[in-house]
Amino acid sequence: MKYFNMAFIAAIFLLLTACACVTGDIQVDANIDPKAKLDGYKSYDWLGTGSLLNDPNKVWQPTTVDVAGDIKYLVDRELRKHKIFSTTSKPDLAVAFFMAVDMEAMELKEDPESKDEVLKNVPKAGLVVVLIDVETGYAVWLGVAEGDIQENPTEEIVRSRLDYAVSKMFKLFPKN
Repeated sequence: MKYFNMAFIAAIFLLLTACACVTGDIQVDANIDPKAKLDGYKSYDWLGTGSLLNDPNKVWQPTTVDVAGDIKYLVDRELRKHKIFSTTSKPDLAVAFFMAVDMEAMELKEDPESKDEVLKNVPKAGLVVVLIDVETGYAVWLGVAEGDIQENPTEEIVRSRLDYAVSKMFKLFPKN
């Protein structure tokens, strides 16, 4: 029994560290209009989505996951958690998101041999989710996530990273 308990604890530890490795590069932030009373919003409708790919050398390998569909599903889920529900009849909020991939993004990295910082190509992806007050037309909340492009990710990893980014983004949304 003691061996089983130790093996179980080790397995949980491995799962937790694996999750951290998969999402450890993702940075999330959110901004709120200080004048907005977010607890007053009860409904939303989708305004649209957009995407941008900067890949002049054609090295990006698109995933088989419907990324836009998964993001929409995750945003719907998070808004429901905040008791804001989808409607097509006079919504309080319009929701939109924009995603981008930049295969030519550069970043300072430490050279393992010289220990000097050198400029290296580190492809990046970003996601912006915006909630717009329908009555005023002003953005009242904006969530942003940025992370490195993973090489040959599985569908599970792509979905895990999207779920992490959107969930963490909406943790920065004020509670109702």
